[in-house]
Amino acid sequence: MYKKILVAMDGSETSTRALSEAVKMAELTKGTVHAVYVVDKTPLFNYAGYYDPVALVDALRKDGRTVLDNAHAACSKAGVACETELIETERMTEDVAQTLERCAERTGAELSVMGTHGRRGVRRVVLGSVAERFVRFSQCPVLLVRGMEPQNTAGKEA
Repeated sequence: MYKKILVAMDGSETSTRALSEAVKMAELTKGTVHAVYVVDKTPLFNYAGYYDPVALVDALRKDGRTVLDNAHAACSKAGVACETELIETERMTEDVAQTLERCAERTGAELSVMGTHGRRGVRRVVLGSVAERFVRFSQCPVLLVRGMEPQNTAGKEA
């Protein structure tokens, strides 16, 4: 059964829900949760002329450490073994999904858990989906945990 469980964290409520599911799975299997936060440096190149990229990366790393500390505390509270890792995109062409896949392979993850916002239509096309790209290339099973997005009652997107 799943002993090495990777969970992708980004500080959102959806990733917190994914962590909760990973913890439940680890409790059942006596497994270890490997919480990962990816610092995505690729968009920073677009703003290099406007902002100090070093300061921005440092801020992202600080946010990531806070998220991972919270994940570790949640695992400890549940009595689940936890490892945390802050990783960064390596190349301008590498995205978060590829970075997570590289981490899953390196750590020997037997299950990956991640949140998905469940966006559809134009919002999905514009914003993209890390979860969708990750699922396409993952070498291990993936558990997607849907977020709690407010319902659009005025008009549904296709």
